[in-house]
Amino acid sequence: MAAVRRGRTSSVLSSVPLQILFYLNGCYYVFYFLATLLMIIYKSQVFSYPDNYLALDLALLFIMAILEAIRLYLGTKGNLTEEEVPLGVSLVITVGSIMLSVYFLVWETYVLKADVIINAILLFIYGLEGLLQIIAIAAFVS
Repeated sequence: MAAVRRGRTSSVLSSVPLQILFYLNGCYYVFYFLATLLMIIYKSQVFSYPDNYLALDLALLFIMAILEAIRLYLGTKGNLTEEEVPLGVSLVITVGSIMLSVYFLVWETYVLKADVIINAILLFIYGLEGLLQIIAIAAFVS
């Protein structure tokens, strides 16, 4: 799409697939957060869950939720306004979210099969978003 203004041609560079993925990730993360929270509560009741590890797991889950909200906001803003900086900051926060997701996949006190499935899906979405963010940033810069 090109719009002509005062002899200049401008085009829309925002990535529609990236925007769709941000929306789907927002919806999926609500499910992920609630499922992980309920599984932590379940594991604390069924297994002998050390109190200090329970507090750590809950704190990391809430930190991850805050990071996810910031990441999705900045990513959406950067994509829709075609600015590299918010999208780049969102990409950096994505790395932190990936590390927290790997924590819940590998280093959590007890890892259930459901944990593996929902974290694998989340990591796949993060990978797609990261790739599309790099492509969008390259398009904005050039």
